[in-house]
Amino acid sequence: MQKNEKKQVPLRLNKELFDSLSAWAEDDFRSLNGQIEYLLTECVKVRKKSGRNTPKSFKEEN
Repeated sequence: MQKNEKKQVPLRLNKELFDSLSAWAEDDFRSLNGQIEYLLTECVKVRKKSGRNTPKSFKEEN
């Protein structure tokens, strides 16, 4: 998979989490999808820095 290639992933969220993420996205001037992608990307960066349970493919990408 190329680095800029996007994959579609169906995601189910409870209403409370959806509402919280939507409000946060609005505060940060992002779409809900953009906010979720940003948060997941940040979590992976933190995980890579810690070196804990990170799949080899993540370590090799950046």
